[in-house]
Amino acid sequence: MGLFDKLFGKKKEEPVNTSYAMSLNGFSPIFSQYGTNVYDFEVVQQVICCIVSEMKKLNPTHIRMKGDDPVPVNGNVQNILNYPNPLMTTSEFLEKITWLLLLNYNVFIIPTYYTWTDTEWDEDAKKYVTVEKRRYEALYPIKPVQVDFIEDPEKNLYVKFRFANGYESTISYNDVIHIRYNYSVNEYMGGNVAGQPDRAALLEALNINDTLIKGVAKAMEASYAVNGVLKYNTMIDKEKMEANLHEFEEKLKKNASGILPIDLKHDYISMDRKVALVDKSTLEWMDSVILRTWRVPLPILTGDYTPQQYSAFYQSCLEPLIIAISQAFTKKMFTQRQLSYGNQIKLYPKELIFMTVDQTIQMIKELSPTGALFENEKRVALGLRPMPELAGKRYMSLNWIDADEATEYQLGKEDDSKGENTDG
Repeated sequence: MGLFDKLFGKKKEEPVNTSYAMSLNGFSPIFSQYGTNVYDFEVVQQVICCIVSEMKKLNPTHIRMKGDDPVPVNGNVQNILNYPNPLMTTSEFLEKITWLLLLNYNVFIIPTYYTWTDTEWDEDAKKYVTVEKRRYEALYPIKPVQVDFIEDPEKNLYVKFRFANGYESTISYNDVIHIRYNYSVNEYMGGNVAGQPDRAALLEALNINDTLIKGVAKAMEASYAVNGVLKYNTMIDKEKMEANLHEFEEKLKKNASGILPIDLKHDYISMDRKVALVDKSTLEWMDSVILRTWRVPLPILTGDYTPQQYSAFYQSCLEPLIIAISQAFTKKMFTQRQLSYGNQIKLYPKELIFMTVDQTIQMIKELSPTGALFENEKRVALGLRPMPELAGKRYMSLNWIDADEATEYQLGKEDDSKGENTDG
């Protein structure tokens, strides 16, 4: 069974009597997916690669909210997040969807699953109810060349995908994880009104930057084309000049001492090899114009950043992407009933993402008395290998008490103290 059969084999029944979905801007909701024109520039590759390298460190986790407490859930959903499909690891999956999102401002992911119905006790209704169950098999990011949004007479929304090999398939929009970037003027797609990345201003800046770099290269090439001028202090014909020049070149080649003897009839004038480079402030301005598009500061790009600079980069650039991806997965991977029970998918950043060694030690000191850290978590935070004998062990200070029992405990202490004073 091929990849397209796995993705679309269970969704072959296409809707009938469909029409293009309503669009408030008056345009037909037909969108081509060619957003890679700026990728030809090296600086764009570096910036996007910088963002992608951080996003692939995330840990997708299935949680269930119990009040304000996120509780990890081990099961089918978490297994799929750990092993998205036979072709990709989790980090590769995150890398792929981030590249597609930043290049096209849209990314589509097809979850393959099978469903069945079962009965469960509904605590609110105080009776057994029939519910839909899902078991996921894989998550596949796709790269269509054209996307059409259509609807049936009941106003159910579908997406028609067309691929580079000519294959077409129509899927219910509810079965598509769709993540959008710069979601603004278009109802269905991220980007501009045509569902495309709006990069006119960026391309202009990139072309200026490219012109500057090429201009410097040409200036350097021109400066090295002429080494010097041999001046003759007398009038000679063309043939004799060429013969003298050949003789002079031979002397240059054979010269080992660095001292070139010439007679009084010749003057050798060396050419200055100074190249007029673009001033530093202009280059820095051009870099900032390009880097601001993705909110990536130069220290992040060069790897020479402080924890404060990384924290700002995380909050301005990475965190909006993390929230968008988490919410898109949560919305499409759970049924309404599962959502009502607080099921979510969160993308957690890597351990101690902003912390220096001193900050890590301080964090361990602060959290250890509360029992919030496992012993092996402390070792891993300090770069030490976890120990089998410490697996699952947590220690806490006896000076702490459950907040819900604090009042009762305090009243009990107060009564005891009163009794002691009376007896005395």
